[in-house]
Order: sequence, then C-alpha cells, then structure tokens
Amino acid sequence: MNLRKFLTFSICAAFLLAFSSCKDSKSYAELLNDETKSVNSFLADQNVILDIPADSVFEYGPDAPFYRIDPDGNVFMQVIEPGDKEKVKNDALVFFRFTRYNLNEYALTGELGTGSGNSENIGAGSASFRFNNFTLTTSSQWGAGLQMPLNFLGLNSHVRLVVKSQFGVSNEIAQVIPFLYDIRYLPAVSE
Repeated sequence: MNLRKFLTFSICAAFLLAFSSCKDSKSYAELLNDETKSVNSFLADQNVILDIPADSVFEYGPDAPFYRIDPDGNVFMQVIEPGDKEKVKNDALVFFRFTRYNLNEYALTGELGTGSGNSENIGAGSASFRFNNFTLTTSSQWGAGLQMPLNFLGLNSHVRLVVKSQFGVSNEIAQVIPFLYDIRYLPAVSE
C-alpha cells in the first residue's frame, strides 16, 4: 500500500511540475497580444493613414506616413522612394535587400537596436522571390507581407514595412515577432 501511495504522489508531483513549468511560457494568444502592443508602440510615434490613396499615389520620403496596406492591420508601409512607374508583373523575379528590426525590442527600449539582413553586406547575396507566386518555396518563405508593396509600386522602390509575424518569414511565424523592414526592390539582371 505504501508503494501505491508513493507512486500516486510521484505521478501527481510530476504533473504539477509539468503544469507549473507551462505557466512560465506565454500562450500563443498572449504572444499575439504582445505583438499587437509592440506594433502599436512603434506606430504611435508615426503618422499612420488607414486607407490606401484612391489613385495609389503615395506620399514618399523619410517623413512620409505609414499606410495600412492590409485591411486587418498586419502590414503597414512607408514609401521612401516609389521607384519605377511600371508595376511588377506576376511571376517576375524580384531581388531585394533589407535590414529588419525586432519591434518587440523597440516596445521595451524605445530604440530600434541592431538590425539584421543583407543590405549592409554586399557579399551576402540578394534575396529574391517570384512576385505573387506562392507555389514556390523560394517565394513563400518570405511571407506575403514583403511582396505587398509591389501591388502599388514598381521596382527600384524603397520602403519601410511593419510586418506582423503571420505575414512574415514562414519559418518564424510561431515565434510571433513583428519586424520593421527597410527594404529595396531590385530588378533581376536577366531572366
């Protein structure tokens, strides 16, 4: 009988230990809530316009507003340079160079901190995707958010994008980290 009580006690203790360790981590819903707070913290210091201009002519430059380009508020775009007037065709090969900043860090410190990406190191190859062709892993891995500006702008454009995790890099979605991207879209040399 003592062995039975000991085993019962051990099993209960193991369950309590397992459940108490789960309380240390946040639920996915809590992470999404934190992500929204981080994005709102960054955008609170910016001029934000909730609608895309009817004529798709955006204000541009370093003081331009951030436009909400996803109706659910997952992607916001600031146009630094609009680029070519001709829009990108579906399945066109687009190269891009970027630096991205973790907005969760911004929410904690009020500073963008150190960015990561391929824009500073010319030796690091340019990233690329086929515009609006999400059947290819090479395109879908970057998420839908990074391609959205090209629905409005041409190549040689330069934008800053606020991208929530669900619209970002596909293998990072579960981490629930929003990023600010500083990104330039470049034409392929030859296709």
